Amino acid sequence: MALLLKFSGVTLGPHRFPRGIYKQGSGICLTIAMTDTTATKIESTSLSYLGGVALVLMAGVFWSTMGLGIRSIEAANVWQILFFRSWALGAFLFVLITFRSGYKPILTIRRVGIAGAIGGIGLVFAFAGGIFAIQTTTVANAMFLFASAPFLAAVLGWIILRESVRKATWVAMIFAFVGIVVMVLDGIAAGRLVGNLSAILSAVGFAVFTIALRWGKLGDMLPSVFLAGVFSIIVSTIVCYTMDYGFSIPANDIMIAFALGVFQVGLGLAIFTIGSRVVPAAELALLSMTEVLLGPLWVWLFMGETASFYTLVGGFILMLAIAGNALSGLRRKPIPVI
Repeated sequence: MALLLKFSGVTLGPHRFPRGIYKQGSGICLTIAMTDTTATKIESTSLSYLGGVALVLMAGVFWSTMGLGIRSIEAANVWQILFFRSWALGAFLFVLITFRSGYKPILTIRRVGIAGAIGGIGLVFAFAGGIFAIQTTTVANAMFLFASAPFLAAVLGWIILRESVRKATWVAMIFAFVGIVVMVLDGIAAGRLVGNLSAILSAVGFAVFTIALRWGKLGDMLPSVFLAGVFSIIVSTIVCYTMDYGFSIPANDIMIAFALGVFQVGLGLAIFTIGSRVVPAAELALLSMTEVLLGPLWVWLFMGETASFYTLVGGFILMLAIAGNALSGLRRKPIPVI
C-alpha cells in the first residue's frame, strides 16, 4: 500500500475546482474532485498550498516506513502480516469514512459499486505482492519497482479505457522500462527473481486499482481501499487455514502489523487525501517520490541494508523517468471535462 495514492494517480481534486472530472496533464492519471460536500468544506478550510505540500511530504514519510516495518517482523509470513495489517487498516478507514460521510459509512461504501470492488481486488494483489517482495528482495529493489505502477496504469488506461497518452509519457515509459530491466536482470543474478516479480505484480495491482477508479469515475478512493482491506482479510484467512499457517505469531509481529495498517497505510492515506486537494497532480508525483527515496534510507540507517550498484542504476533511471514526466506535466494546466 505504500505508494497507493501516488500510483493511483487519483486525488480529491484542487480546491479551486469544486466538482467534476479533470484530465491530468501528465498523461498518466485523472484528478477527480471529491463529491462529498461536507468533507470538502472541512478539509479545504484555510489549508494553504504550503500546508498541502507539508501534508503530502508527511504522507510520503509514513508510507516509506513499510520496508522498515516488514524487516522488523520476526516470524510472520506474508499472509499472516496481511491478515493483521488489514484488520487495523479496515477499522481505521471505517472510522474515517464514518466521520467523512456524516455517519453513513455503509451507504458511502456501497456507492463505489463494481468499480470499487474491482479496485479493491486489485489492491489485494498489490498488498500481498508488496509484502512478499520486501521479504524476498532488498527494500530498494522493491520500492523502485513499485514506482513503475503509474506507467503500467497509463498503458492499461490506453488499452482498456482508450485514454490518450502524451508523447512525453511514452518516452518516459521507455526509460522506465530500461530501468526495470536493469533491476530485474540484477535480481536474477542475485537469486532474487521471485522478489522482483512480486514487486512488479504489486505494481500491476495498483495499476488495476487506478483503472477501476477511472472507469467508475470514483472521486473518493477511501471506500475502495476499505473494501481492499476486507477482501485481504478474507483471502489471508483462507490461505492461512488452507496452508495451516495459523494466526499464532509473536506479539511483536502483531503490533508491527497493526501499526503498519493504522499509521503507514491508513494515516498516510488520510493526510495525503487532505493535502492533495491544494497541490497540483503533477507536483504530487514529484513530492511523493520521497517515499521511494526514504524507504531504502531507513533500512540502511537502522538495519545496515544496502542496495546493489545495478539496483541503484536502474532505480535512478526509473526515478528520472517519473520526474521527467511529472515536470513536463507542470507545463500543462488541468482541463475541465464536463
